[in-house]
Amino acid sequence: MKLDFQTDDGIGTRAKLGVIVLETDETLEPEFARIMKLAGVVLHHSRIAMVPEIRPDTLARMEQDLPTSARLLPPSPSRSFDAIGFGCTSASTVIGSDRVAGAIQSVCPGARVTDPLAAIIAAGRHLGATRLGFVTPYVPEVSAGMRAKLEQAGYEIAGFGSFEEGNDRVVARITPSSILQAVEAVAAQAPCDAVFVSCTNLRCLDIIPEAEARLGVPVISSNQALSWHMLRMAGVNDTCAQFGRLFGQD
Repeated sequence: MKLDFQTDDGIGTRAKLGVIVLETDETLEPEFARIMKLAGVVLHHSRIAMVPEIRPDTLARMEQDLPTSARLLPPSPSRSFDAIGFGCTSASTVIGSDRVAGAIQSVCPGARVTDPLAAIIAAGRHLGATRLGFVTPYVPEVSAGMRAKLEQAGYEIAGFGSFEEGNDRVVARITPSSILQAVEAVAAQAPCDAVFVSCTNLRCLDIIPEAEARLGVPVISSNQALSWHMLRMAGVNDTCAQFGRLFGQD
């Protein structure tokens, strides 16, 4: 017996989002799952090849693979993607946000595209910050490139510190308490308007409210900023204060 059926617009009737996650990333997906748990919002994931060693040459290599990863996001006859994020702060710095967007839009032409670096710049402006404390896990040459991009965007780096760890698998295992201590240590170097913690593989989401309460300034992480920017690009302006000041105001 052939059964009758009906169709509807599927899930994601409010916003359809996609994110490209590094092969080595263990943190972005669980943190995004918590942030994106909103009525009518769907988030699809794709992966991109990446070796564990975080160096400018290994980061730059991902540009050629971005269209393939974007093509693996599920197409829909009824709704194109509202926003697509590339989940790597350091690679976005090395490749450049414009080139990241161009590579993804070559196969998803209707989607708005962002990445953690672009999202952090947008988040800082949204919060009115100009002086940043800056925490990274990276080796010095990667951190230096990111610092230069933030300064080019008009930010002053008031304090800086890095774990100087080049293996992404180790980065995923840096404890939240270590991250909290690092945020406090960097903020103590000089007055700042906000503290930015770079890297989608650092487990920041749970320590953001406590860090903000201790410091009295916003704390911005890569995953928090990227998810916020993607949602705002898609017209989703919900406040979710449990994820920090960035989500606590429109």
